Amino acid sequence: MADEEADETDEQAGDEADEAVDSGPTPVGVKLGSTRTVLQYVRDGELNTVRTLTCLATFEDALTGEEKVLFGEQAAREYPDTVEYMLRSGLPEDDDSATLASKFFNEVVASEHLDANSAVVYAIPTIDNEPGLANLNRVIEESPVGNALVRSFPESLCGAIPAFGDDLEAIDEVFAAINMGSTNLEASAYRHGEQLSPFVSGAVTGNEVDRRIANAVEEETQGRVNVDLTTAREYKEEHADFDDFQPFTDVIQQPGGGAHEFTIERSVMEPLSDYVDDAVDEVANNFLAQLANDHMKPYQLALSKPIVPTGGMACIPGIVDVFEDRLSDELDREIDCIAAERPDLAPAEGARRIAERLTA
Repeated sequence: MADEEADETDEQAGDEADEAVDSGPTPVGVKLGSTRTVLQYVRDGELNTVRTLTCLATFEDALTGEEKVLFGEQAAREYPDTVEYMLRSGLPEDDDSATLASKFFNEVVASEHLDANSAVVYAIPTIDNEPGLANLNRVIEESPVGNALVRSFPESLCGAIPAFGDDLEAIDEVFAAINMGSTNLEASAYRHGEQLSPFVSGAVTGNEVDRRIANAVEEETQGRVNVDLTTAREYKEEHADFDDFQPFTDVIQQPGGGAHEFTIERSVMEPLSDYVDDAVDEVANNFLAQLANDHMKPYQLALSKPIVPTGGMACIPGIVDVFEDRLSDELDREIDCIAAERPDLAPAEGARRIAERLTA
């Protein structure tokens, strides 16, 4: 009898220990982007953020003949000729790109040792593409994570959450968000989390800025220098600054041997200034006009609150202030803009916070 009581006590103590160790599902926020993917999760009380290029390369193991997979910066660096960016349009458009996206996402998840008992919230673009959105959902649903929960929310809503505070204050607000992404310019108003008048423009994009920078470099160097779009993007990300741009030099190897050094003074900031003008025009004369027509009272409330720029282009120093000033001039009224400290990480961070709330 005493032995039975002892066994029961030991079993109860073991159950209590298991409960103490089990802290519930791991909350994971995901943003699968056309250029970069971001994951954010909390493990053992520690916040982890993963930011990597959305690309994949495969090669054959020289010894075993097995297929090996690389992703992100390593894939782009070691296999530049064969690396595949499967989300160039923002979504996996067909079965082939969905298969590649699944392989990419599974590799990222495996590299972080994320377990199946996780709650995954992923940010989705504001885009009218049901097949692409269904493929994106399949990529996440069929991955090794998310057994506890898989949900999706608009990217601009997720990206606005860190801009408003440390919790989910954005869900209680009426505001407008502008997602300045590589593939599209997206805009939406939100009323207590409800998306109003979603707007998408493919005419004003980060990718188009890269093309304009490449063309401007050729013009500024009088045709002596041609840079590819990857180099143009690097110029933008490393040197663009509306507050304090500094001319910079670079060196290219000449086809016949030798090197050519050149200086860039105008080719980065002029395309970016044009980008801001185009974005202001789209937001003021298309998105906000549509919002006013569809929802006049939320339109008035949204303009009385800060507008939230999100996305990779919003990371450029000073661009939020310049956008605010030019949008104010265009609308002939005072407009305030706020942004997260890291707009490129903000959608994954906001998604992770939602996952935490849904599993609390």
